[in-house]
Formats: sequence, structure tokens, C-alpha cells
Amino acid sequence: MYRKFLNARSSLRLLEKGLHGGLGTGNLGLVLAGHGVGKGSVLVGVALDELMRGGCVLHVSLDHPVAHVRAHYDTVFEDLASSTHLEDEAAVHADVDRHRRIRVYPPGALTPSKLREAIQLDSEVGLQPSLVILEGLDLASIRRDDLVEWKALAGELDAEFWLSATTAEERVEEVPERLQRLGDLVSVILALEPAEDAVALRALKDHDNPDVTELHVALDPRTLLLIRS
Repeated sequence: MYRKFLNARSSLRLLEKGLHGGLGTGNLGLVLAGHGVGKGSVLVGVALDELMRGGCVLHVSLDHPVAHVRAHYDTVFEDLASSTHLEDEAAVHADVDRHRRIRVYPPGALTPSKLREAIQLDSEVGLQPSLVILEGLDLASIRRDDLVEWKALAGELDAEFWLSATTAEERVEEVPERLQRLGDLVSVILALEPAEDAVALRALKDHDNPDVTELHVALDPRTLLLIRS
């Protein structure tokens, strides 16, 4: 019952409805936000949602060490468990940890080929990811060929890839010019913005749909669970 209840309140359920099925396997998704708005928590929330539904997750960070990423998961998980009065918290937490891998690379050291090799090793022990989080990529300077390879790898794995980028503006009205050159390779682009006692979530791109749905979503700033729509 807990997992069904939590999944029903997840922002991902609303995204799947508002974005005509969500991100979808084989696609790249991008979360945009200013400094400190909550990109990392959203990415962790996306990962926990997948883990709670029985998937496997690979979280790749170029910003933080493994201990920091693991602690972030623990914090978000504990907030979720507390707010939903989770039973058997320790057992569920252990299951989440078993199906998640965290890999850290120095800035500039990560390449699609290196990640492909790492995923092959994990797959040999039955942990091929259904979701990959790429946190800390410099999308302003990334080579287009690399992004093409990330998308190809998502297709090979039949997985979703979520990336993040920081914007100078607190309110993101449109996809920043520096990222527009990559827009045809990214299927879904979301913007996070601070709001009163909440975090607002808007869609800037919804696959090839020319009319982007206004989501009107408010998320709890601690758990990133749905407050209202």
C-alpha cells in the first residue's frame, strides 16, 4: 500500500499525464533551475520514484563525492518515509540501496564510452539501469556529438536519462539561448522556480508537441511530492 500511495502522490504521475506519457525510455530529459532551487532533490525524487516501482537506477555525479550523493538520497528518503508514515522503513531503504548505483567522475572525465563500460559491468550482476541520472554536466560547453551518444546509449539500454543545468535567472521563462542548440536532442525540458512555501514546476518542452502544457504544479520543498495542481 505504501508504494502505491507514494507513487500516486509523486510529481512524476502528473508529469506522465501532462506530458503525454512522461519522458519515455530512450529519451533525454532536462531540469533547469537557478542555484539552490532544488534540481538535485528533483533528480533524487525521480530516482526514488523509479526505485519504488522496482527499477534500477544509476546516479552519475560530476559535482559531489559518493558520500554526499548517498546522504542526499537518505535525506529525501527519510522525509518521504516520515511524511507517509512508512512501515518497514529499514527494509524498504535497504531495497532502494540494493538497486541503486552511484558513480562519481571528475569534471571533464566522463565520456559516453566510459559510462557504457561501467553499465556493462553493473549489468553482469543484474543491475542494468532503467533510469540514469547525469548530474553536473556542463551543457553550455558539452559537444553535440557527446549528447548524441548519450541519447544513443539511452536507446540501447531502453532507459530514461535525466540531466540538469543551472540558470542565472530565478524564473526561467524559456529555454536559455545557450541550450537551444541542444533542444532537438532533448525530449522534455522542465523548469523549477521558488514559490511561496513550495517549488513550482513548469514544462518548457514536451517532446514534439508545439503547445506546451501548463502543469500548474506545486511541490513540497522537502519531499518534492505533489501538493496541488
